[in-house]
Amino acid sequence: MDHKQQLEAIELETAPHPTASIIILHGLGADGSDFIPVCRELDLRAQGPIRYVLPSAPVMSVSINGGYEMRAWYDILPTNDLARREDEAGLRRSHQAINALIDREVQRGIAPGRIVLMGFSQGCAMALMTGLRYPHRLAGIVALSGYLPLPGSTEAERHAANQHTPIFMAHGTDDDVVLMSRGQAAQASLTTLGYQVEWHDYPMAHSLCLEEVEDINDWLIKVL
Repeated sequence: MDHKQQLEAIELETAPHPTASIIILHGLGADGSDFIPVCRELDLRAQGPIRYVLPSAPVMSVSINGGYEMRAWYDILPTNDLARREDEAGLRRSHQAINALIDREVQRGIAPGRIVLMGFSQGCAMALMTGLRYPHRLAGIVALSGYLPLPGSTEAERHAANQHTPIFMAHGTDDDVVLMSRGQAAQASLTTLGYQVEWHDYPMAHSLCLEEVEDINDWLIKVL
């Protein structure tokens, strides 16, 4: 994927002339349509017109799934060593592509401080990687059922502009795809680095639940 090439994305606007944007990054094997129902559940009318941007990751061969081709932000290698499972080149390509999406919202007249980056699972990893490194302060980062990618590089590569950007983290206690301990490790790392992290967990598997969407709604109202 050439990061200069715009990711294909679904866009939903709650009213004409949006004044805020929420970019939502799906999980492995899904696509931009995955979060349309969540967008319809959110009620942010008090914050003015919202544009939801729902990009689809490129189709690629995913090693952990026997090389089967599916939409993915990066490859996952079949090894028990979590650090060696990280596809750094793929992560960095998607980081640049998502950066370009944020830049495009700014070019369309949305101030960075009115842009939220949200992601689930692989999308969570990309939201944290991109949001912490973005050179202008964002409104917030929503990190769902995921983890912090390239943790050894975060401190050196993060941008001071987003040091005080609020982060909403949530995870299912019964998640057997991305264990909650990985989400908790990400929370601990980010807290150590001085970030404002609001943690939530729910009795669910690798998914979302209504209570979680309601909590996200309340948090978005605060940060926007």
